[in-house]
Amino acid sequence: MPSSIILSRVTLTAPDGRTLVPNIDLNFASERTGLVGRNGVGKTTLLSLIAGHHRPGSGVTAIGTVGVLRQSVQGTDGEAIVDLFGLRAALALLRRAEEGDATSDELAEADWTLEARLAAALSSVGLDASPETPLIKLSGGQLTRVRLAALIFARPDFLLLDEPTNNLDRGGRRAVIEFLAGLRRGAIIVSHDRELLETMDAIVELTSLGATRYGGNWSHFCHSKQLELAAVRRGLVDAEKRLADIDRKAQDAAESKARKDAGGQKKRGKGGIPRILSGARKDRSEDTGGESRRLTERRRTQAVEDSRIARGRIEVLQPFKVVIPSTRLPTSKAVLQIDGVNVGYDRNIPILKDFSLSLTGPERVAIVGPNGSGKTTLLKLLGGQLKPWSGTARVLTTSAMFDQTVSVLDPVASVLENFRRINPAAGENACRASLAQFMYRADAATQTVACLSGGQLLRAGLACVLGGLEPPSLLIMDEPTNHLDIDSIEAVEAGLRAYDGALLVVSHDEAFMDAIGISRRVSLGAAA
Repeated sequence: MPSSIILSRVTLTAPDGRTLVPNIDLNFASERTGLVGRNGVGKTTLLSLIAGHHRPGSGVTAIGTVGVLRQSVQGTDGEAIVDLFGLRAALALLRRAEEGDATSDELAEADWTLEARLAAALSSVGLDASPETPLIKLSGGQLTRVRLAALIFARPDFLLLDEPTNNLDRGGRRAVIEFLAGLRRGAIIVSHDRELLETMDAIVELTSLGATRYGGNWSHFCHSKQLELAAVRRGLVDAEKRLADIDRKAQDAAESKARKDAGGQKKRGKGGIPRILSGARKDRSEDTGGESRRLTERRRTQAVEDSRIARGRIEVLQPFKVVIPSTRLPTSKAVLQIDGVNVGYDRNIPILKDFSLSLTGPERVAIVGPNGSGKTTLLKLLGGQLKPWSGTARVLTTSAMFDQTVSVLDPVASVLENFRRINPAAGENACRASLAQFMYRADAATQTVACLSGGQLLRAGLACVLGGLEPPSLLIMDEPTNHLDIDSIEAVEAGLRAYDGALLVVSHDEAFMDAIGISRRVSLGAAA
């Protein structure tokens, strides 16, 4: 029987008991399914549920074996690559056999193909490493690839992958994407990597309203959402038209009744209608009018509710847009100048050697390269945490640095308080209006920064830095899309597209770099 995973009326809940996603009914077949949704909606919870780590009363059926790749599992001292495959004893036996120290029984048990199969599994994710390599010598990205190779080696019927390209350099991302593009078994993949999602057979979106499956890859999903947005907008127009018609007819009816009542009073005053007949007519008129009013009120209530629902859906579906004041950065203005810099952490091992870079005017430059090539070192140099051993590094205009913790913000202050601190000349209305553009309206603006998710944090940083009357002429950003959901990434992209200053961005996310209009890439180390 083909492998599959069936969810029937499954409800995802948070640790505090809140419902995250109600009544999920899904069937995952032997295909690659991308699982998307805002951070905190329950994507990782759903993977754990399927893997059997959370046991609901009923509703999850898995046909076939399931293997799981989690977001972050760190190696411990003494562990090597082979330990993630669970084959330390088998490899040790093979080594004894090769050295002539194995018994006859052990020789019979030795797997002479083991080393070749381990090498093939590592090669499938772009790694050339000995199985005895200590895990502590691997970068985070390399460790992720080893864990994926071990999962492939175990040959489960179904793969569950949680953000498999997070923290990978360009080479690592490419290796994982190429592997999954050629996968011929079932897989559910939580990811915000749109390049990876383009290789999917289907996309499942989790929201607080439920789970919806869209056949096709990421581009098809986006097209479907555009059609959905257009349909919701038509629904809003229809609901508002019905509401206007109901109000107009109610006004016409009220005016007509007022005229009739006035005419009836005149006739009664002249004695033209017997009192008993006049009273009966009035009673029938009031009964008919009351029923008509109740019907009109029901129709009006429904039209108001349809309008409210449509507006809510439009706010969720429509692309995020923002207007940012101009930096008025001249195209000929020198923004950044680095000349012949040597810098690192050990005088004997320079990370950047004789490095030079210049930015002029509103250039958009991406710093790319494999993990360990010096990207973080460059940002520390520009941020002042590192001093060059030789050469010079100068930022020649106003600038703001966005590291991965968005340290430009004070974590104990609210979003609004941070905006006022960074933009002291802005009045209350200007503060509120600027923050509202970045979806920090009313009470949302008073949230403490420490309580924000990763996506909310970066959006708040952009709001406070770019929303003032005079945004800085240069933004320096370190992996801004790491750990963000796709809605948050698209909000950041919209903010950066509206920004007309210079950009220096460290990123491995090709879709993000294309979306913000990167015009030049500078490679550090080996080719990215």
